[in-house]
Amino acid sequence: MTQFLSITWNPSEGLDLGFFMIRYYSLMFVVAFGLGWFIMKHIFQREGESLEKLDKLFIYTLVATLLGARLGHVFFYDWDYFKNHPAEILLPFRFSPKFEFTGFAGLASHGAAIAIILTMVYYSRKIIHRPLLWVLDRVVIPVTSGGIFVRFGNFMNSEILGRETSADLPTAVRFIRGEDNLGKREVMARTGINNYDEAYKAIETNPQFSSILDAIPYRHPAQLYEAMGYVIVFAIIFYMYWKTNARKSHGLIFGVFLVLLWTVRFVVEFVKESQGGFEGENPVLLTGQWLSIPFIIAGFILIFTANKRRETL
Repeated sequence: MTQFLSITWNPSEGLDLGFFMIRYYSLMFVVAFGLGWFIMKHIFQREGESLEKLDKLFIYTLVATLLGARLGHVFFYDWDYFKNHPAEILLPFRFSPKFEFTGFAGLASHGAAIAIILTMVYYSRKIIHRPLLWVLDRVVIPVTSGGIFVRFGNFMNSEILGRETSADLPTAVRFIRGEDNLGKREVMARTGINNYDEAYKAIETNPQFSSILDAIPYRHPAQLYEAMGYVIVFAIIFYMYWKTNARKSHGLIFGVFLVLLWTVRFVVEFVKESQGGFEGENPVLLTGQWLSIPFIIAGFILIFTANKRRETL
């Protein structure tokens, strides 16, 4: 019976409209930023801030997220490659061995976090004229909600895979598209089907290709574990802002965010496959865990010192 609790995951790349493909990952980004704008609109209305300032915050956060996440991946996880291919850092093209469109394969949440914090320094001083921690206490609420959808987008994309596990595990997932040994060209070659969407689907549905399917391991759905953790973090800081006086202690909500969110990331890394970086072989901790520790420490410091920054009015 336990076999029926685990699943084989093999979605298409997106919603095919015939003339255009809406990719699930891109759609999740749109949902994340759209919901973030909606949440911040209500926060700004409560705080008496203009929506003009919100529009600028939206643009700054969008640019910081994408640019920071990209640079974070480049420097934290794949510098050995990009130091020899600098043009590919910000261009979605590969120039060697031949020119081809690659898109941006690689975004790191740690890089996005750093970029957003740095951007908020400018925003707090030049745009909204509020203390930095005041801004961060509020921005992290939509940021956390966005993280939920981004991780769900990773799941839809069959990327950031978990480690192998038993099919008896209720949450086990077999990611057909996510396995490195099943590249698009190889799938089409082994199935004899020239359309890779149809080829991937045939692996799951056609008994003729059962040997390919049987060789694919079951894994932890680390993306969903992380997304569910972020749901809990979002619920806590959302409640703190709207139902308590925590917002009056500058840095308290931001500190709780740092501790909880990066603890979720730290714990989930134990069931993730390594994504590379500076951890080396047989690491004690993965790169993502080492990068999470400073955020967690900073969060505890902000929590323990928050009363010193409490609003008196």
